[in-house]
Amino acid sequence: MKNYAILIDAGFLKRKLGSQENPATAEKIIDFTECLKRHELLQSMFLHRIYYYDSPPLTERVKVPLSTERMNFANTPLAKNNSALLQKLSHAPFFALRLGEVAFRGWKLNQKILHESNETITICKDDFSPNITQKGVDMRIGLDIASLTLKKQVQVIVLVTGDSDFVPAMKFARREGAQLFLVCLGHDVKDDLIQHSDMSLKINLA
Repeated sequence: MKNYAILIDAGFLKRKLGSQENPATAEKIIDFTECLKRHELLQSMFLHRIYYYDSPPLTERVKVPLSTERMNFANTPLAKNNSALLQKLSHAPFFALRLGEVAFRGWKLNQKILHESNETITICKDDFSPNITQKGVDMRIGLDIASLTLKKQVQVIVLVTGDSDFVPAMKFARREGAQLFLVCLGHDVKDDLIQHSDMSLKINLA
């Protein structure tokens, strides 16, 4: 019996399962993986593990531009939702969290203001948004693809993403004898992402 692992690009999956107004929850993500496990090509295989790649929410307190206020990122709805999501997934069967890092890189001005035709513009605090960067997540996905393949822990890797940056890791896995199943959930992806997978699995999110 073949072993398989599911590798989830969290940023991608959360965008497909939720929105800014109605963000994805741990329950939705678990339901998605249960649906994926029931796919006809995976039912005869043994699940090794589900790897979930994300970053913890930002918890810094920073000064808001043009204001005496300070923003505590830990108290934002986004941070609270992500903290609850990660906590629940960390206790879910077969889930292994792989967390990168986030950093606050200052504030960025709404670009629409700069495109106004007026010679002068008025800027207020609401015209700025935090510039938050994430790092280390893509690297962890690539390393795990290589490790799972080289150690022969699985014969099939199910990669949930729409990001073509993983093509080199996908090509490496296939050269080493593993099969690569792609789950892009109807997302319009670059052709080389399809070319360098063995199968593209169709999953109904409804």
